[in-house]
Amino acid sequence: MNEPNKNSETDFGYERVPLSEKQGRVRGVFDSVAPKYDLMNDLMSGGAHRLWKEFTLSLTGLHAGQRALDVAGGTGDLTTGLAKQVGRTGMVILSDINAAMLGEGRDRLLDSGHVGNVNCVLANAEKLPFADSQFDCVTIGFGLRNVTDKPAALADMRRVLKPGGQLLVLEFSQPMPLIKPLYDLYSFRILPLLGKLVANDEASYRYLAESIRMHPDQETLLGMMRDAGLEDCRYHNLTGGIVAVHRGYRY
Repeated sequence: MNEPNKNSETDFGYERVPLSEKQGRVRGVFDSVAPKYDLMNDLMSGGAHRLWKEFTLSLTGLHAGQRALDVAGGTGDLTTGLAKQVGRTGMVILSDINAAMLGEGRDRLLDSGHVGNVNCVLANAEKLPFADSQFDCVTIGFGLRNVTDKPAALADMRRVLKPGGQLLVLEFSQPMPLIKPLYDLYSFRILPLLGKLVANDEASYRYLAESIRMHPDQETLLGMMRDAGLEDCRYHNLTGGIVAVHRGYRY
């Protein structure tokens, strides 16, 4: 019997699964966490996720009348900020592969009055359903680590950027050695317990902690962005490297 081709497998947290299974398993996680996603974000980060997103939005360089795409945008925090930046004459698309998360985002945007300049699209980050050179800025916040084929997603996000457009990747990363022991304790003891008590789903939050550890570190992701054809790439560490914002341009 031939050994399985390692290229046909990928990580799902610390588990190795067939490539064909990961998307469905990630969908199951976010189907489960969608109703309590925003509450859990506040609890897990002590509200710091809002500051991380505000910093990301401060880098967009967007002006009124421009177009932006928020990939894997979930409940729409970045989308809301992008919509304010481009104004009523601009356009923002909130995309997500998960229908439950996209539904939560749509409801929040409607409640906040962002209707005329925001559209919601069910979309896979690896195969975005948009023509080339459509957007002045593309963002992806805490979504890249859940994508099966990260190089394909980075290349496709570059494809839909206009010349001069910028990609911003906000994601958990590798913290400084000094804080890593406490961060590990929190991630693998406290985070699953919060998931169990608040969202009644310990397993999904254990996966989320594992997926962070499996995500490329700052320098590796920087190289992946350059390999995808993005230029002038750099990153900003936040909260001691627990989170990083990577950015690159299409020229």
